[in-house]
Parts: sequence; C-alpha cells; structure tokens
Amino acid sequence: MPDRLYFTESDDANALIASDPMALLIGFALDQQVTVQKAFAGPLVLRERIGSLDPAQLASADLEPVFRQKPAIHRFPRNMAKRVHELAVHVQERYDGDAARVWTGAADADDLRANLSALPGFGEMKIKALGAVLAKRFGVEAARDLVPGHPTLGDVDSPQALDDYQAAKRAHKAEWSKATTRS
Repeated sequence: MPDRLYFTESDDANALIASDPMALLIGFALDQQVTVQKAFAGPLVLRERIGSLDPAQLASADLEPVFRQKPAIHRFPRNMAKRVHELAVHVQERYDGDAARVWTGAADADDLRANLSALPGFGEMKIKALGAVLAKRFGVEAARDLVPGHPTLGDVDSPQALDDYQAAKRAHKAEWSKATTRS
C-alpha cells in the first residue's frame, strides 16, 4: 500500500487518500467538473470540518452547509454534498461502514465492477480510473481487468506524473473536441 497518492499539492491530503479508503472513494466522487487536485483535497477539508470521514457520521450529517463553507469543497456544493451523503449511506448499509470492503470483498473483476458501479455517481470512467488506482497503486488483483489502455490516475506516482497525466488528458480532450467539430 502506498503511503501517498500524488493527486494534490497537499502532503496531508495525499497521505489521507492513500490511507483511508473512504477518503479515496470521496475523492473519486468529487472528481467531476473540478481539477483532480481540488477533488482529492476535498476529503481532507471535509474531515477537518466534520472531524471524521466515518461513513456512519457522514450518513447522519447535513453535509450541505459543510460543503458550502468558504472555501467551498466543490464548485457544486449542494450536489456533491448529496452525492457524498449517498456514498456514505451506501458504504454504511452495504459494507457496515468499511469502505475497503468495496474492493477487498470482491471475488473477481466482475464482482468489483458491480461493487463500483453501485456506488452513487460512479460511471464507467470512474470505475476504470479507480480500478487503475486499485490495481497499480494498491495491488488489488481483482482490479487488473478494469484498467483501461490509456493513462489514468493509476499511473500517477509523483507530482511530476500528475502534471504529465493532466497535460496528456488536456491534449486528448483537445483532439477529441477537434474530431467532433469536424464531423
């Protein structure tokens, strides 16, 4: 298990998402329409404001004011507070509050895919990205078949690798955008 995931500029946030499975899931839940750095710094900010990332506590809390507090945890505080709340409820009810069981309890790639797709807000891109992180950074064997053929956050193993990943992603999006405007 890595002691850091280099997804933010904050060493504390990087350590948290590597050591706390719920923090990792929250970071992925927030990774939408904000930078990777903002999304994965969110779990640390949330923990600082609430005191814990325990799914039972998050499931019973009104998260919207916490997400809206300045600076906001996400650019869409109401929607993301709701999504994190739903994620916490799901982890609490389905995994008895143990977020790691989402992957440690998966028998194989199909089982893991089903577990990940059942998480609120986790579509195909997040399943592949989280699968890549689990396979490449945490050695989760059931995640190996989820890893796509293109670079993902699973390839990020340093601050420079994050910069490289983001530059490649921007270039890919620009190419895709050009291709769609031509057709």
